[in-house]
Amino acid sequence: MNIAIIGTGNVGGALTRRLAALGHQLRIANSRGPETLTDLAAETGARAVALAEVANGADVLIVAVPQRAKLDFPAGVFDALPQSAAVVDTGNYVPGLRDAEIEQLEQGELESRWTEKQFGRHVVKAFNNITAARLLSAGKPAGAPGRIALPVAGDDATVKARVIQLVDQLGFDAIDAGGLDESWRQQPGTPVYTTDLDAAAARIALAEASTEQTVQWRARLTGSRP
Repeated sequence: MNIAIIGTGNVGGALTRRLAALGHQLRIANSRGPETLTDLAAETGARAVALAEVANGADVLIVAVPQRAKLDFPAGVFDALPQSAAVVDTGNYVPGLRDAEIEQLEQGELESRWTEKQFGRHVVKAFNNITAARLLSAGKPAGAPGRIALPVAGDDATVKARVIQLVDQLGFDAIDAGGLDESWRQQPGTPVYTTDLDAAAARIALAEASTEQTVQWRARLTGSRP
């Protein structure tokens, strides 16, 4: 696949390394310019480009940046992205630590629905419930005991299937977690978040999730009461 990645920090860097090793064609970009990505490009064979060019013609666009940074994308960054492309939102809203407060999210708007509004594109939520270190090193062959499960939530079945295929290639059991409105079940604080569960346990964890768990998680970050 032709895969574009915006954001080359911990998660974006891990995905760049793993997807390049699998033979995918990669373009990478960040907010600081392609000249800052020379080492990662040399290591992986990915092509470093300007942010305004990264989405051109991609089959999959992975966005791995802090929530607030999505407000700063240049106008038209998605114009050359095919309508059939999968746009993957890997992010989590981390107020008081990594993100300034975003009023809509503080009022309960779903993180990935908010992201859709900023992008003007439908998104798939994936790769947000696993640490970058585990994403880089913990993949296992299909059927291996203890294979970690990653939920994938999205509204378009065809696009979601493409992301599920990537998850499997990376060595994880992909769980179809339903439509995007169910993606809160894999947000920080919920039972499936950074717990490295197998598929059976992850399905139970998703079913047992509550929105209050994320509220409490955010409150601990900011030192406030939910």
